[in-house]
Amino acid sequence: MKFTYIIAFALMITAVLAVVVTSRDGLQTATFAGGCFWCMVPPFEKIGGVVEIKSGYTGGTKKNPSYDDVSTGLTGHYEAVRIRFDPSKIKYEDLLDVFWRQIDPADAGGQFADRGPQYLTAIFYHTEEQKKAAEKSKESLEKSGRFGKGIATRVLKASDFYEAEAYHQEYHVKNPGRYLSYKKLSGREGYIMDTWGKDAQKKKLTPLQRRVTQECGTEPPFKNEYWDNKREGIYVDVVSGEPLFSSRDKFDSGTGWPSFTKAIDPESMKYKIDTGLLMTRTEVSSSKGGSHLGHVFDDGPAPGGKRYCVNSASLRFIPKEEMEKEGYGGYLELFR
Repeated sequence: MKFTYIIAFALMITAVLAVVVTSRDGLQTATFAGGCFWCMVPPFEKIGGVVEIKSGYTGGTKKNPSYDDVSTGLTGHYEAVRIRFDPSKIKYEDLLDVFWRQIDPADAGGQFADRGPQYLTAIFYHTEEQKKAAEKSKESLEKSGRFGKGIATRVLKASDFYEAEAYHQEYHVKNPGRYLSYKKLSGREGYIMDTWGKDAQKKKLTPLQRRVTQECGTEPPFKNEYWDNKREGIYVDVVSGEPLFSSRDKFDSGTGWPSFTKAIDPESMKYKIDTGLLMTRTEVSSSKGGSHLGHVFDDGPAPGGKRYCVNSASLRFIPKEEMEKEGYGGYLELFR
């Protein structure tokens, strides 16, 4: 009988000590592998309650591996991010939701353009509670039928985590142009938008935004958000977030709608002949989001002579001073 009490007491003390060790600063740890770790940092750093994010290597056997070691695909390590978060401000389940929306969970050979075991996806749990939450979220995603091939992402027990070299930390901040180019060319950006972005953002549209972007409506002139906006920054598609216009190319056309002489990237625009309202016009929409923007005319100022007459309801304005934080730092060169 005494032995039973001693065992029970020892287990209780062990549990208390474990809580003290894991909760000493009130923070918890989450570890996710989602392919290239450059792309896994920005989505989490904007979330309230996330205190620290480190890129690194985990899951393998080699001690203190370098990037070159892991890149061979022979160490067993995954590229991963370790997140320290305040559970009183953000739930682990919410972090799981963000994680799933950054990856292709059906890919069993890597992620997008990056192939090999070091780019596989995994959730590394630190507690039994995290394990249960991860398995539950994975099961829910499988049942959704969104990914016909099934979910390849593994749920694994966390092991030693080795921080990556300094130049890999906050890579998107140190090299914004290269990061944005990589995310786009690797196929990750387009996949996320096609799989999650448009559906999620459309649910947040106001009635006016929905009518304009999805039903080719038109907002009232002079009574819209950006017609007389004079701040420096860029205008992005309110649905997809793709960059469309720069304030440097905005001008007062006298029409009461935001007007621009050109798009940031010609490939961000789609054109179609519109014969409505007993006239022939050229309708313009965004390439990725498919949002109706407005029309383009040939009565703009020199040298191009174009006037993109756009609805404010189709746009979201990113001030220049917030572009870095919003993930558009690579476009700051437009203002230099």
